[in-house]
Amino acid sequence: MKTFQCAQIWLVNFDPSFGHEYQKIRPALIIQHEDYIASGNLLTVIPISSQIVNPSELDILITANSRNRLMKNSLLKTKQISSFDKKRFIKLIGRADSEIMAKMNSHLQRFICGK
Repeated sequence: MKTFQCAQIWLVNFDPSFGHEYQKIRPALIIQHEDYIASGNLLTVIPISSQIVNPSELDILITANSRNRLMKNSLLKTKQISSFDKKRFIKLIGRADSEIMAKMNSHLQRFICGK
């Protein structure tokens, strides 16, 4: 049985997708609090992209390391928050460190009607 926690990075199947939504199997960061993970079948994530071209002001650079186990430096695409059924989660890759999570929280506050 899969165990999910906030700050974990998983391979997630984003297909089917439409328009400008992220596609294919890709890493994503779980941003949902454990209390809500246990009580439902959906998980809220932010997709991760290895394409570091024209980043937006809300993108967060993640340097690949042994903790997050990403293959290369990537961007956390904060404006692309999505929720998926737990069945779409394929494999645990690693974890984001506390610095990335703090930046993510700050960026999300700005994105969701913050200042």
